[in-house]
Amino acid sequence: MGFSIGVKDVIDILLVAILLYQAYRLLKKTGAVNIFIGILTFVIIWFLVSFVFKMELLGGIMDRLMSVGAFGVVVLFQDEIRRFFSRLGSRHNWNIINMLKRWVAKQETVQRGYDADIAQIVQACRGLSKSGMGALIVVKRNADLDLYVQSGEVIDSNINSRLIENIFFKNSPLHDGAMIIYGHRIQAAGCILPVSKNRTIPKRLGLRHRAALGVAEATDAIAIVVSEETGKISWAVNGEISVNVKPEQLEHFLSVALADKA
Repeated sequence: MGFSIGVKDVIDILLVAILLYQAYRLLKKTGAVNIFIGILTFVIIWFLVSFVFKMELLGGIMDRLMSVGAFGVVVLFQDEIRRFFSRLGSRHNWNIINMLKRWVAKQETVQRGYDADIAQIVQACRGLSKSGMGALIVVKRNADLDLYVQSGEVIDSNINSRLIENIFFKNSPLHDGAMIIYGHRIQAAGCILPVSKNRTIPKRLGLRHRAALGVAEATDAIAIVVSEETGKISWAVNGEISVNVKPEQLEHFLSVALADKA
């Protein structure tokens, strides 16, 4: 019997390759990539033993391990699996209604509101940077942040640069936590965020940066950090962090990111 590959087989191989590559990228950020490679190696060996060389005894043993291995994978990668489905569910680009809205109307009124919010946030970050005061500001996009809001003090105030600076003043009781902004409002301050387990984060970055990256890994929110030690501004989004950015760069980035949301 001849060996032939059809179009469907090529598509199947490409989809599997894309899926494995995305899984590798996701796990590389968390330091669990070695476990992923080990599991992938075991699966390849199992396939060769059971289906290529047809070793019945060894294949039977490995079949048993594979049947219970799914539960082990869920236990090992429970955080990564939860993060994957959270991002998948929060992808507004999958929402046909939102796509039609962006195509039919630019929603100029909404964008003007975001522009005003961005101006206040950037102005506050500029002032905090000059004053040497640390800050951690989270701007919601689509993923639900209520869990983090409940961990802090609810404020529900207009977005104002002076208020933001006062909250992050060193003697303020809320300056150590994160501020969460959405709906054109400062919803809460002093919030607790998940800390990233990414082992590739430079050691010079402190807890605020790790918390910013943590919430950016768990949700699609934008986390802005002002370093208390250096006064440098950073942002984290989609599991990646950009450090030492200028206020003008931050303003442009937020304009693009929130325009896409609108």
